[in-house]
Amino acid sequence: MKLSALALDYDGTIAVNGALDPSVRAAIADLRRQGIVVVLATGRRLADLNGVAGDLACFDVIVAENGAVLSFPDSKRHATLAHAPNQMFLDELRRRNVDFTAGECIIEADASAASTMLEVIRTLQVPLTLTFNRSRLMVLPQAVAKSTGLRQALRALRVSIHNTVAIGDAENDHDLLDVCEVGAAVEWGSSALRATADEVVHGSGPEAVAAYMRRLVEQPRLSAAQMGRRRLVLGYEHDGTEVSLAVRGRTILVAGEPGTGKSWLAGLLCEQLILQGYCVCVVDPEGDYRALAALPDVVMLGGDEPPPSARELARTLEHPDVSVVIDLSRLPHREKVGYVSTLMPLLVTMRRRTGLPHKILLDEAHYFLADADHTRMIDPELAGYIVVTYHLSALDPAIRENGDAVTLVTRETDPDEVTTLLGMCRPLPSSADSKHLFRDLQSNEAALLPGAAESPGAIRRFRLIPRLTAHVRHRTKYVDMPVADSRAFVFAEGGRPGPHARTLREFTALLSQLPPDRLSGHLHRHDYSRWIDDVFRDRPLALRIRTLESRIVCDGASDVAGAIAQTIRARYETADAA
Repeated sequence: MKLSALALDYDGTIAVNGALDPSVRAAIADLRRQGIVVVLATGRRLADLNGVAGDLACFDVIVAENGAVLSFPDSKRHATLAHAPNQMFLDELRRRNVDFTAGECIIEADASAASTMLEVIRTLQVPLTLTFNRSRLMVLPQAVAKSTGLRQALRALRVSIHNTVAIGDAENDHDLLDVCEVGAAVEWGSSALRATADEVVHGSGPEAVAAYMRRLVEQPRLSAAQMGRRRLVLGYEHDGTEVSLAVRGRTILVAGEPGTGKSWLAGLLCEQLILQGYCVCVVDPEGDYRALAALPDVVMLGGDEPPPSARELARTLEHPDVSVVIDLSRLPHREKVGYVSTLMPLLVTMRRRTGLPHKILLDEAHYFLADADHTRMIDPELAGYIVVTYHLSALDPAIRENGDAVTLVTRETDPDEVTTLLGMCRPLPSSADSKHLFRDLQSNEAALLPGAAESPGAIRRFRLIPRLTAHVRHRTKYVDMPVADSRAFVFAEGGRPGPHARTLREFTALLSQLPPDRLSGHLHRHDYSRWIDDVFRDRPLALRIRTLESRIVCDGASDVAGAIAQTIRARYETADAA
């Protein structure tokens, strides 16, 4: 995931005795030259900060008074995010001889005044809270903190909190580090803060922070080792153990045979990402993810309208809190392939520039990522893809064998696909029972392959948790979904190849058009049901067609072929209407 912003505490982190460290100021300049937003998040009042820090134009925005005040040096814009101090409260503090300083929203005092402050708050029943910062005490309106001010500042700059690193040292930095994707605590600061931080900046002063910032410049990507605090809950093993994935900048593969819930599972991942504020772009070839539009800040594009242009998509994804579902279900297959081959490189460029979208989901991926040309469509460095396919073995091995990827599987019975899945396990399963595990998965179950940190050593079988949004399953998509030329049905005649059918629609049309003598041999050999089973892997339909094929003994070939065509249309073309 790309780094887009850095939030810095002031006293004790980048400043000593109120003075900003020169090496930190130089590192800030380096970050900003790389297009990374730098935010100062401090408990100090602006007037006080201007007096001790010198020129503050090195920052893109200053979050002062512990989140209550924003200042944008370049534009001179100034905003308060809370109420001014209550005059009755101030008068009572003076009456009690409490030594304090009032800012635009904050009231500061020595920490020893805490008990008196609390007594006055209770007596006057004013909506104020106490926050400690080492030896100092800050009194603020309720729900004001560095995290709330930072969110407002980043929103104004159209930068996501999920592309942000924060560095702090003391008690009032807990929420700052927690709200950012990566929170770093300095080694010389609060031990409680270090215990909850994602990582520690080792050293003894601001020079160590400057060195840490220079490393960010050299590799402006949030590493998987840094991330992992936020999680996506998938379900529970049969003993009640939770199965969840850390939200990291890595690719998730979702595999399984048609009709077993791959899109449902992928939608479950998207739901949780969206509700946690990540920007998700869903490339939906068949309209399976329309229900996600019921979630907040999700925009639906395409569908009955033309798919979005590059300009329209870029304009939509300028907002870090917006997710997009691109519905391509109305496009012919060839146009889908052309559009996706243009769209995916565009998304790579956008993420390199802005860090958005955080996650990109591509369904029916075997149609788009089956050859080495996928390198222009998939960014291996930023990763963060959710790749959904019923033909995992067709994907380029470079995608399947990515050591940082996570693989989730719904039911799978095809021997070639099972062999591919077992070959992706790290370590390789030793038990022969593993081959049957994928076959035995129920409709509400999935498996997590070993290799990821969340599944060390063994395949984890689990029951899925419910989704918030309904799953839209469109069987009609299979009617026009083409298969590879090598898997097309060939209506042979006298040992010579005849017409080819690459889609079910083409297949049913040829059943109605070809003369009986071209159909009879295939019926006797049960070729039609075998093709449906082997290629489309629709076992219930294949069994019904096999029963119809057996009627060739007493019925005419045209009648049997017509019945087969009607059965296919009834299963796929009328399912959605029903």
